[in-house]
Amino acid sequence: MTNRERELKTLGFQKPEGRGSVEETFYPWVLTTQRFKNEGMPAEIADNARDITNDLAGNKANQAEKYLPVAWGEGVMNYETWLGFDPVRRIHFVLPFRRFDEFIIEETEHYILKQDIYGKQVKFFKHSGIEIEHKPVVNCEEDWKRLKEHGDSEVEKYFTDEEIYRTYSPLKEGHDRGDYSIRLNIEGFFWVQRELLGIEPHLYAFYDSPEMLHDMNQYVFNVYSTKLMQVIELLQPDVIYLMEDLSGKNGPLLSPALFDEFVGQYYKKLIPMFKERGVGFVFVDTDGDFNQLIPNFIDAGVDGFLPMDVNAGMDIVKVRKQFPRLRFIGGFNKLCIAEGKEAIDREFERIMPVIRGGGYIPGADHQVAPSTSLENYKYYISKLHEAMEQCGADL
Repeated sequence: MTNRERELKTLGFQKPEGRGSVEETFYPWVLTTQRFKNEGMPAEIADNARDITNDLAGNKANQAEKYLPVAWGEGVMNYETWLGFDPVRRIHFVLPFRRFDEFIIEETEHYILKQDIYGKQVKFFKHSGIEIEHKPVVNCEEDWKRLKEHGDSEVEKYFTDEEIYRTYSPLKEGHDRGDYSIRLNIEGFFWVQRELLGIEPHLYAFYDSPEMLHDMNQYVFNVYSTKLMQVIELLQPDVIYLMEDLSGKNGPLLSPALFDEFVGQYYKKLIPMFKERGVGFVFVDTDGDFNQLIPNFIDAGVDGFLPMDVNAGMDIVKVRKQFPRLRFIGGFNKLCIAEGKEAIDREFERIMPVIRGGGYIPGADHQVAPSTSLENYKYYISKLHEAMEQCGADL
């Protein structure tokens, strides 16, 4: 059985031969990999497992990686396989108005005001090390109009048929052979608006500027339904996940009705296009407690969720009882990994009913924290291999 087949069977509520997939939820946190290097991980492994944002910020040689990030995923896959995970090749597709050159706008004795790679103005206070958002990308409809025009010019420059093929096609042979699965990350319809407007102005905009929000989402949909589809037709990713982060610890940041209008209706158009082109499963990445919105997500065509934040109240055992065919990636309390062997063993006992029920790839419920030792992480991975021998046992 190939790695790709194993993942598809694991998430497909089947019992794979031998064991289910052993994978991590997200690419690693740089601070964590640096600790691991100090504790014995080879430098070439730790240093090349870069965070996608940091990699893009420093990547001036290959400007295509600004929007079509692929190369960085090789280092992450090497890091994960060194640790004992199954090979997963992580790729991104970035919208044409979501990357900018960083530069300093003003510097004083006390702070640095700069534009970051997302186009926001942020202020860094030298003495405290605190960074705050000073000005969002979009403050009014005129800002959005200019940003769309900028996006149109970037599409023409960087999203050509030739560039898309050149960037993603080298992954096709290994993926078709089953050497690795492909996990494609894109930004969702709530996420993009929040990033452009800022958290509080975004929430007011549902009532003050709904037409602009719909125009933003229509623009995003147009890019995905054209340029992104070329990537999907080429590679047929096994998992696509949309970043949304539309919940906090106390619940969702928008009502079910607002979700259906501003997010769900776009999913209902986009997800069938993914499936028609061979995508395995469509997941949503949202932190916080989103229990209230699960029926709305399912109605919109979503197959499952990650990372299932335990400390925000997302208990996969309870959710699986309510939604038996819902799939998960993650759901393992990351704090238990840092706490050591006994805590790790208890957490595997807690989630074992979901592992045995199938449709689930256990992983940390967010990036593994720098408080985690390499020894404890290796123990967690060894126990994960053992646990996944029970994958689908109850099917």
